[in-house]
Amino acid sequence: MIRVVRAKFHGITVTGADLDYHGSITLDPEQCDLAGIRPLEFVDIWNKASGARIQTYVIFGEPGSRACVLNGAAARTCARGDQVIICASAYIDEPALHAIEPVVLTFTPDNQVDQVMRYRVRETERRRFDFALEMGERSAPAERPVNRVDLDAFTHDLRRRGLDDHAIADVVARHLKAVA
Repeated sequence: MIRVVRAKFHGITVTGADLDYHGSITLDPEQCDLAGIRPLEFVDIWNKASGARIQTYVIFGEPGSRACVLNGAAARTCARGDQVIICASAYIDEPALHAIEPVVLTFTPDNQVDQVMRYRVRETERRRFDFALEMGERSAPAERPVNRVDLDAFTHDLRRRGLDDHAIADVVARHLKAVA
């Protein structure tokens, strides 16, 4: 048996810490459902700011709350505003590694899901266990507000990366919204 990543929140922002609670981490059930994290499941939590690493169990907060609240002793490891990585794992037989497709969610600073990705392991001619990260769609531009964009610098950078004018127009139309 090997221990593998089963689901992951990458870069979610801590919204609170409640030292006087019984223990656990409170998360938004809608986001947990999207990744496949279950209530009462043990998860590893890694604080990107401090390097602290802990393990606790998940409880569900209010749906749509985008909550990430460390409770009990776990509250001492993180401060409001810290970004953390939350990882659920599973023990599997090595051959089952080809069958699982862990979901990874990334987040905006206000804890909206930014992107849904999947880890995939396949057998290829090069190796028995070849790894790939499948990048999913990013959230809608309206959900990721940008205050100011230097459109000339943006299009120049895209042109330098090999995009033609038609492709640049598609990117701008899809990802940038005019502000009145």
